[in-house]
Amino acid sequence: MNDQPDWSLRPATPADVGPVAELRARVLRADLERLGRYDEHRVRQRLRDGFPAGHMAIVLVGGAFAGSVTVRPAEGGGRRLEHFYLAPEHQGRGLGSAVLRRVLAEADAAGEPVRLDVLRGSAARRLYERHGFVLEREDPVDVLLVREPRMQQNRFAT
Repeated sequence: MNDQPDWSLRPATPADVGPVAELRARVLRADLERLGRYDEHRVRQRLRDGFPAGHMAIVLVGGAFAGSVTVRPAEGGGRRLEHFYLAPEHQGRGLGSAVLRRVLAEADAAGEPVRLDVLRGSAARRLYERHGFVLEREDPVDVLLVREPRMQQNRFAT
């Protein structure tokens, strides 16, 4: 289904830590419970302790908070995609793909790979694989995916 709303991104501010931490707890709960790793306090505190305001963008739909996405430099080069959360009411409508396409276009333009972790068994893995991510490694909890940069076609080449 592609019922994608009008959306935009804005830089995160320290005031966003609470709403993003709550959204994180909400969207990760089922997967963390399935893995036996849900902790009501820890799921929020991990985001608060390392809040990446300088690398995070807030996803807005109709000017209202709808999610977050973080892209920061990865150890060893490239980019690391983190804290990509959309409120459940905005999932399954093309918004996640639209945000991801923008992130990947920027990485492609820079010629950089993008890495991310997804919880084992998470439905989000299918989204990432549709956009070219492949398995790099996995452990009992996390799956590490990577997407190599795609070459930008020069429309003006002769």
